[in-house]
Amino acid sequence: MSSDAAQRGERSRLTPEVRRGQILEAAEALICAEGGLPLPFDALARAAGVSKALVYAYFPNQHALANAVLRRRFAALDEAGLTRAAEIPGLEAAAQACAQIYFDEVASKGPIAHIILRDPFMTGHIQPSLRAQRDQIARRLVRAARRDLRLAPKAAVAALSLMTTIPEEAGRLVHIGDISLARGRELTERLMGASLRALTPDHGLGATS
Repeated sequence: MSSDAAQRGERSRLTPEVRRGQILEAAEALICAEGGLPLPFDALARAAGVSKALVYAYFPNQHALANAVLRRRFAALDEAGLTRAAEIPGLEAAAQACAQIYFDEVASKGPIAHIILRDPFMTGHIQPSLRAQRDQIARRLVRAARRDLRLAPKAAVAALSLMTTIPEEAGRLVHIGDISLARGRELTERLMGASLRALTPDHGLGATS
């Protein structure tokens, strides 16, 4: 049997779940490469080594594909312990733990979740269960920020949104090869610590509306 025939035979034996995973993995790489949505399904099919018709069989439209990718990345973050990290007592410990988990995700895969969540193409199309999963973790950290830093609700949300960019950008720099993994982790820890110290009540960002 020729190698091409063997490869075709191997592909034909793949389970639907494996094929779906191949498409999602290719989609993640393309999202990072393109920097946004929607993805060209013909390019996605080539990258995944499947037909364009098969891509549509699994994902009937671009929004379904993006939500599936987002669910896959959220599942990876949860498996890495993000939900548990957000429950750690004390804001600094919880924020640092969450930041390192998110940094590792971005360093490995790129800022995929950020791209999908922020892309105007997905406005109004993020599945409610995924929004709820994201918001659940955010609410825990916001409550801790309000309690430990005595921040008003709007200030706590803004502060945590800004701090999220630290592990995200450090991870992105690792992902594209600009800095080492060790350096990225160090920067994330130091910058998160500095940000939290700057947000203490003594620095004037206390409870205001």
